[in-house]
Amino acid sequence: MKKQIKRTYRLTKYVVYRQTIVDPEDHLWTFVGAFLGIGIIGFVQSFYFSELENIFLIGSFGASAVLVFGAANSPLAQPRNLIFGHFFSAIIGVCCYKLIPDTVWLSSALSVSLAIVAMQITKTMHPPGGATALIANIGTPKIKELGFIYAFSPVLSGVLVLCIVAIIVNNIPKNRNYPYKSYKRN
Repeated sequence: MKKQIKRTYRLTKYVVYRQTIVDPEDHLWTFVGAFLGIGIIGFVQSFYFSELENIFLIGSFGASAVLVFGAANSPLAQPRNLIFGHFFSAIIGVCCYKLIPDTVWLSSALSVSLAIVAMQITKTMHPPGGATALIANIGTPKIKELGFIYAFSPVLSGVLVLCIVAIIVNNIPKNRNYPYKSYKRN
């Protein structure tokens, strides 16, 4: 019984310690990066979309910000995955909406599932891409009217902003790097 408790304690300590950023400097840079990335996207996009539509844009980009600033070393957060995961998913989402415009549940389910498979095949898995595909089907009428332009603006332009901000902000402190490199900077 005592061994079981010790083992559970060690496992819990390992999981909590390994999965949580404990360096306050990392919290600062995560905040700065996410604030700048989402802020710049929201500011630029506010010239093209209403306030309500800005909220939906930040939805999938917010999840990307968690990855590229909060878990920058994750394979899912790397630039190739960030950019192409969103872009391919947006194209698929628009295609599904155009093929099945009147049955939202079907076009939504089809777009998300096809987007996941496409990201697997192209080795560009980025979980927020699923939300990007879904948004193409459940977004406001103005977003649906964009058609394939949706994949370029707001999606591609937004992820490029996130990527550029991530490259700049994540490389300022010496203990962070983006894109992830297996070696450490001196």
